[in-house]
Amino acid sequence: MPQITTDRARQTVITTFECSPGTCTDLLEALEDAYRDFISKQPGFIGSGLHVNDAQTRIANYTQWTSREHFQAMLRSDEMRQRNRHIASLCSRFEPVMYDVASVFS
Repeated sequence: MPQITTDRARQTVITTFECSPGTCTDLLEALEDAYRDFISKQPGFIGSGLHVNDAQTRIANYTQWTSREHFQAMLRSDEMRQRNRHIASLCSRFEPVMYDVASVFS
């Protein structure tokens, strides 16, 4: 399960996907399949959450890994490259960005 903390031992990745209301459900299902069947089973995976906006034109994903290297290894795998080609066909744009947590408020 993801935990928001300034602990530098975690790599946070936030990915945004731009889609249309007509492809949002298909994109969400492809992402759920990828996380359930592949990504969540990769070394270094901690947890993830998928978020859909009200207009169904954007999906945001928050994922944590034990290291940048684990995330990059998953992303470069043959299976993920194949899945990303399918995901790219369902959205106009997606961008994974690695972040360090700067501050936490509760």
